[in-house]
Amino acid sequence: MPRWVFLAAILLMSAMASSQSVPALIQQFQADEGSLTRLYTIDISKARRERLSSLYSEWLKKVESLNYDRLAFDEKVDATLFKNHLRRELRQLDIEGKRDKELEPLLPFSQSIIELEESRRRFESKAPKDIASILDTLAKSIKAEDSGLEKKSGISKSTANRASGVARRLRDTLRNWFNYHTGYDPMFTWWVEAPYKAADEALRQYGDNLRQKLAGLRPDDTTAIVGLPVGREALQADLDYEMIPYTPEQLIEIANREFAWCEKEMLRASKDLGFGNDWRKALEAVKDMHVEPGKQPDLIRELAIEAIEFLKAKDLVTIPALAEETWRMEMMSPERQLVNPFFLGGETIIVSFPTNTMSHDAKRMSMRGNNKHFSRATVQHELIPGHHLQQFMNSRYKTYRRPFSTPFWTEGWALYWEMLLWDLGFPKTAEDRVGMLFWRMHRCARIIFSLKFHLGEMTPEECIQFLVERVGHEPSTAEGEVRRSFNGDYPPLYQLAYMIGGLQFRAMHRDLVRSGKMSNRQFHDAILQQNNVPVEMVRAILTQQAPSKDFKTAWRFADN
Repeated sequence: MPRWVFLAAILLMSAMASSQSVPALIQQFQADEGSLTRLYTIDISKARRERLSSLYSEWLKKVESLNYDRLAFDEKVDATLFKNHLRRELRQLDIEGKRDKELEPLLPFSQSIIELEESRRRFESKAPKDIASILDTLAKSIKAEDSGLEKKSGISKSTANRASGVARRLRDTLRNWFNYHTGYDPMFTWWVEAPYKAADEALRQYGDNLRQKLAGLRPDDTTAIVGLPVGREALQADLDYEMIPYTPEQLIEIANREFAWCEKEMLRASKDLGFGNDWRKALEAVKDMHVEPGKQPDLIRELAIEAIEFLKAKDLVTIPALAEETWRMEMMSPERQLVNPFFLGGETIIVSFPTNTMSHDAKRMSMRGNNKHFSRATVQHELIPGHHLQQFMNSRYKTYRRPFSTPFWTEGWALYWEMLLWDLGFPKTAEDRVGMLFWRMHRCARIIFSLKFHLGEMTPEECIQFLVERVGHEPSTAEGEVRRSFNGDYPPLYQLAYMIGGLQFRAMHRDLVRSGKMSNRQFHDAILQQNNVPVEMVRAILTQQAPSKDFKTAWRFADN
């Protein structure tokens, strides 16, 4: 082969690599990130933060260097989503670093444990005798911190509780590190086993004491609600990332406006049921309309089929035959019901209903909280057209967009359907309307109590009372909802994403369907084929309005 042909081939390959599509770049980024997160597994590791920060910065520079004007329409959307994601990840690393800094006075020995595990990952070896000395010093350091624990001041309950959780994870890290070596290296086991056990026990005791002495909680208490308020600045930064151009205070105003509509409709339903202006009595009556023990799965199946038939009759959305065939049902354990007192959904709907091991009061509250009319309002939320249909379509369309997922699309879509079905006459009776309104009021309440908690204006106990008094929750279901909101499994904006995301989809429906530009089916199918992304970008796609290179959120979807 002539040398000039060889060089031309190299140049062509280089040009092709530099002109990769944006989706291909996103997939490559996901692979790079996955490689690093599987290597750096300790969440409080400074090395992990620095390495990921370097990765995100490199990729952000690469995306910003793209010739934006030459990108196709979809690629402009993808580039906007990609930059938004990378900037958010960099900001999140900065927040994590600051929070970890707050824990250093409580966990000054943590770096010793981190270094043992990370040096193992780097294939660095130390003499067992030296490791034994490190562990002996570690155990003594932990015990010294433990003995002076009660003298520490200015430590919040949430910080102490978080430190206890980190201590527990550090103990897991140390155990994994030890199990890697022990038994395979006779000298390691001879030197290290005893000092490891001492360090492990000291760490266990210290974690328990952090929780008990500083957080005021029993070490074995899995029901306590502590949470970690993030503050207004962090909330606003998250709202910017989610493309929500409103302040926390404005969102609370929107929630109160929606609440007023719900209460007006609840009064109408109450009067239709013969309870006059006392809608709480109507709500209590509806709660007692539940099936007998053992009959809830039959009810859920009937409600799922009813919703699907309604959607087909109205030609609202395409329902693939395989999606209709493959949904399943499981029952929720009593332990999980402490956090999820209602349903969870997706391909499998997980049903809350009392079991024989629950107390009498717990059984009654679970049955009342999952009565026939509350359930009718949520089965379609969890299955079709809600989470099951979402997940079915997400696994088949534009899968490279998975890093950009947002609860405003996930929960907003499912809540939007509750609104649309109401408008289309899905509730058959006044009892059905009470069931649907209960949930809609609940979504309004979630905005208020979750934002006020993170703004430092409400405690978890006040949030529980708010749900009981303002929405009509059973005490146990209110407690479960608040525990679910603040136990760390959900980001700060998750609970408000239901109603706010629903309002976003509803505004789009008004602009595109009610105006006659699209049919219901065209509109809903188009949304499901874009995968899970911030709703303002869905709007940009459906209206063919390409975001500018320096895009900033501006869609005031709740202003009219």
